[in-house]
Amino acid sequence: MTTEIEKFTPEDFKTGQILVFDKPLEWTSFQLVNKVRWLIRKSCGIKKIKVGHAGTLDPLATGVLVICTGKFTKKIPELQGTEKEYTGTFTLGATTPSYDMETEVDKTYDTAHIADEDLDGAALQLTGEIEQTPPVFSALKKDGKRLYEYARKGEDVKLESRPVTIHKFEVDAPRFPEVDFRIVCSKGTYIRSMANDFGIALGSGAYLSSLKRTRVGEFTIEEALDLQSFEKLLPSA
Repeated sequence: MTTEIEKFTPEDFKTGQILVFDKPLEWTSFQLVNKVRWLIRKSCGIKKIKVGHAGTLDPLATGVLVICTGKFTKKIPELQGTEKEYTGTFTLGATTPSYDMETEVDKTYDTAHIADEDLDGAALQLTGEIEQTPPVFSALKKDGKRLYEYARKGEDVKLESRPVTIHKFEVDAPRFPEVDFRIVCSKGTYIRSMANDFGIALGSGAYLSSLKRTRVGEFTIEEALDLQSFEKLLPSA
């Protein structure tokens, strides 16, 4: 665990480290990786160091981003395949093209017919082995282009559904039509798509209004570093 290390050495990063960060809101995963790489190079006097992350988080999400350095970048595929846990909020009664707050509301729906038992039923319907269609506003590639490139140009693109596993899907609605959730899921699950599908299952609409990744495999938010804490662990700090 990185929080148990008093100070890193340059050799630590070259040999390999698994660093657990709490990604800041509105940062891309790529920006955080670049910042960590720059801090390591600056503090350790290393001209070149391999640094990569084990699973993208959207800019509007916060939480666990696992970053590997040096020889441990070879562990990234293994880490990407581990179970994930998320908490956050769905907002019912509306949809957006991106399934989250990146884009404006495009349609509104009635929510008066939705009872507490309907929320639990919709969550149960979306638990287990399910087929999920990724959001068109995503970094997945089709014919060599990112899906969001098609979406931002208003181009229609046919998306294929793919199997994912939802191990747990718990909901609570103390601020209805906002619904708090906790989801434990397999690799490749899009929580934005879960929001959209949840709205459909309720005969309404829904979009993702907040998201935090609380766990990647064995790595939890409780042990995650922010950048300020990480800098204090560097040799020159």
